[in-house]
Amino acid sequence: MLMPNINYNVPDMSTNPDSIIETVSHLETQLGERLARLRLSRNLTRAQLAKETGASSRTLARLEAGEGASLDSFIRVLLALNMESNLLAMLPDPAVRPIERVKLQGRERQRARPMQGETKPASEWAWGDDEE
Repeated sequence: MLMPNINYNVPDMSTNPDSIIETVSHLETQLGERLARLRLSRNLTRAQLAKETGASSRTLARLEAGEGASLDSFIRVLLALNMESNLLAMLPDPAVRPIERVKLQGRERQRARPMQGETKPASEWAWGDDEE
């Protein structure tokens, strides 16, 4: 089955791996700024939010500065701010739509396969014990 061609504005890492790092860094910064504004709009200090989430104030400061933190910490903050529904909306349920189910004759996709015409890049293969 052909999947729709959807552009999520994700750079092609095979041609420029640095561009994905720049994009991730930019998104972390934007998310952090939004978390800080959301916390302040609720009139919460970092210490108050830290107590609610079980995270340290330093962890929250890193999140808000876009310096990275664990997914667990990020989710705890969203839960404390009652934003978990927004998180689930970000990744919609990939359930097969009825029309696709008819096309697939009741079967759902179990694994991903390359599109026709795609080729894997050649790589050098070696036994694991050949390294010295």
